[in-house]
Amino acid sequence: MTSLLNQPLSVAGVILPNRVFLAPMSGVSDLPFRQRAAAAGAGVVVSEMVASAELCNHHCESRKRMERGALQTHVVQLAGREAHWMGEAAKIAEGEGADIIDINMGCPAKKVTGGYSGSALMRDLDHALTLIEATVNAVKVPVTLKMRLGWDENSINAPELARRAVDAGVQMITVHGRTRNQFYEGHADWDAIAAVRAAIKVPLVANGDVGSTADAQEIMRRSGADAVMIGRASYGRPWLAGQIVEELRGGTGRTAPADLGDYVLGHYQAMLEHYGEKTGVRHARKHLGWYMERHAPHVPAAIKKALMTSVNAQEVSNILADIFTGLSPVCGARKLKDAA
Repeated sequence: MTSLLNQPLSVAGVILPNRVFLAPMSGVSDLPFRQRAAAAGAGVVVSEMVASAELCNHHCESRKRMERGALQTHVVQLAGREAHWMGEAAKIAEGEGADIIDINMGCPAKKVTGGYSGSALMRDLDHALTLIEATVNAVKVPVTLKMRLGWDENSINAPELARRAVDAGVQMITVHGRTRNQFYEGHADWDAIAAVRAAIKVPLVANGDVGSTADAQEIMRRSGADAVMIGRASYGRPWLAGQIVEELRGGTGRTAPADLGDYVLGHYQAMLEHYGEKTGVRHARKHLGWYMERHAPHVPAAIKKALMTSVNAQEVSNILADIFTGLSPVCGARKLKDAA
């Protein structure tokens, strides 16, 4: 199956092997998750949002969020509300090996917009441009920008922000097809992204509610984008972006793990190593919950509770082995149901 999504994409000379990307997701796209998505074949993976001022002030969590590991292409997403800190943080990220710096102007979370960062910046484009210019001027690597359609339905200004950002030197634009006030409600407006396509010549990435090969093809058709970005649909299946690429290449789409038990246990162990056991046990819970929801939904409530509340890493590993070993992502839920 021939598809533009199978083809490489150049972002100011940084070559991405295909056009199905993993979105930056706070609390989700940490290094263990990104490494699994990249290994499965995602065209690029983007770090969790890194707060620029905190990074410059040597916060350990900010440093951990932007770790590269063994990733072939390292994209660090920065957020902030002050030009000085954005520029300084960009220099730090570049110095730590970032191949691309992405600017967050799309996060809808109240704790982010309440600090006049994320999508709140779409309410003041002049100020937003000062952050973009500071970031672009601080580094030699390409700078990209992720945004929403606008703050609300009465201020759809993504085309204007995109045009001004490109004029300032931004090399790729990603648009989530919702306003900030929509958060994640309803369905992303894929057609509305096309107005951004008409405003810019650099690569455009379409984002929002892409969860399958058919979705990826349809959002490309309706938006006119050059690439797609997958976010929440990858919860519990970090391999999804790579699976879509494989299917578009005419393969079987079998980038999902043959042994889900080994895969989940491996992901859990990687999180323990990345964060340390005490913190890793806590951070891993959301991922384990998503794996169960997608692949083992019929696990008894008592077992789920034990898994999600235990602070003992070995106990959690033993429970995971009992739940997932021998199950596949395709038929695990059916097997559990039949065994119930």
